[in-house]
Amino acid sequence: MKAPLGSSSPSSGAAFFSSIATKARFSPLLLVLALFLLCFSFLYGEDLKELLGRQALVASHLIINSNSSRNNGGDEQPAAPLPEVAEGERRRRWQGRLAFALNDDDEDEECDVFSGSWARDDATHPLYREEDCPYIQPQLTCQARGRPDTAYQRWRWQPHDCTLPAFDAIRMLETLRNKRMLYVGDSLGRGQFASMVCLLQSAIPDAGAKSFRMSPDQQHTVFTARGYNATVEFYWAPFLLESNSDNAVVHRISERMVRRGSIDYHGQHWKGVDVIIFNTYLWWCTGLRFRILYVRAHHRRYFASISLQWIFSGRIVSFFDSAIKRNGSWESARTKETVTWVSTKEAYGMAFRDMLQWVRDNMDFNTTRVFFTSMSPTHQKSQDWGDAPGGNCYNETAMISDPGYWGSDGRRSVMRVIREILDGDGADVPLTFLNITQLSMYRKDAHTSIYKRQWSEPTAEQLANPKTYADCVHWCLPGLQDTWNELLYSKLFYP
Repeated sequence: MKAPLGSSSPSSGAAFFSSIATKARFSPLLLVLALFLLCFSFLYGEDLKELLGRQALVASHLIINSNSSRNNGGDEQPAAPLPEVAEGERRRRWQGRLAFALNDDDEDEECDVFSGSWARDDATHPLYREEDCPYIQPQLTCQARGRPDTAYQRWRWQPHDCTLPAFDAIRMLETLRNKRMLYVGDSLGRGQFASMVCLLQSAIPDAGAKSFRMSPDQQHTVFTARGYNATVEFYWAPFLLESNSDNAVVHRISERMVRRGSIDYHGQHWKGVDVIIFNTYLWWCTGLRFRILYVRAHHRRYFASISLQWIFSGRIVSFFDSAIKRNGSWESARTKETVTWVSTKEAYGMAFRDMLQWVRDNMDFNTTRVFFTSMSPTHQKSQDWGDAPGGNCYNETAMISDPGYWGSDGRRSVMRVIREILDGDGADVPLTFLNITQLSMYRKDAHTSIYKRQWSEPTAEQLANPKTYADCVHWCLPGLQDTWNELLYSKLFYP
């Protein structure tokens, strides 16, 4: 095996080192670097040769994180690219008949149920009463927590060119007989799950015919309609991939990170479902860049690569065990793993593609259905809708009337990533996209605001200025998220 750097034998390598040592009055660092090169020439051979060429090409793009908290510093170098993963070209769109569809194949093009306006409907909305559904988590029970108005419950979504079918709980339960429906995602997904449970349980008056249980770690929640042998479930996975925020109770971690290629870590618990509804968005929004933990394919090659990064950059790469706050399975740092920064858009696209691959590997498109709920907006900045700066959703009881409104928190780039994937290498997956973003943008009146169980008691200063602790992320139930499920119902039966 020919050693790189022109060293054809151990003796010539030693001579090379000796010649440097005899002249090494410049700097001890030169001796250390030469020693590194010599050792690797013996230990790694062709691996070093290959990596030397590859690292030389990308050296100018390396990102060195000696302080992991500087994730948005203006002086940092551009993020290091993840190891390349081949992305398929545009795939042929799946052509089968979607499971559970009731409309005829020869019907005209369906209308866009996500394009429309809100109509006041005191006759049919709300679809249930808060006090009649014991399964709503106390973070969403706004009436019980003192909200004085109920108008936010009385709006119906009206598409421009059609009418949504009325939600029929019995039909849904019959459809789910001997089946499982699973919501996967973050607390917004949990809210949508709770809404569906409330919509269905109202059709099961016998308390003994239904049950609700949560795993001890609160990761998995299951509502069972015993007479139908049907379950509606929620599984906590805010990034879908394995992350350091996977603890369903303690997950307020500022330095968020996901493990690349880890979809099966949670996905093993999703197998066997008949209808699955994914959501993931808000947890990615911590900046323009995101941290990814990834595994080198070969242990030996990993250390050669790290050493060459050291040589080219003149600094030491920060390792996984000093970069993250350990949580759950992340307590065990592995030397085969390292951290890199990528754009949030790229990280999100990676997770979305991994989700689609899990669907390909684990679901029969002829008998099951896959949904994805788009990003849920927040209303943190009153100037977005034309009010004076400094406000948010607190004390807002009217919706936004501008049909073209789009808040500053809505990342169109993320929506574009999803569209590009679904129109390209993800086109073969018959995923139904629940585009709830625009219709939810109007609903600054529907948030829980201060009318929820607080994680900690508000301070005197907060009580004096309630908007400082208003929750403008989550939604009261009954309310907006019932509409999300009305749309899911519509697309399940009339795709």
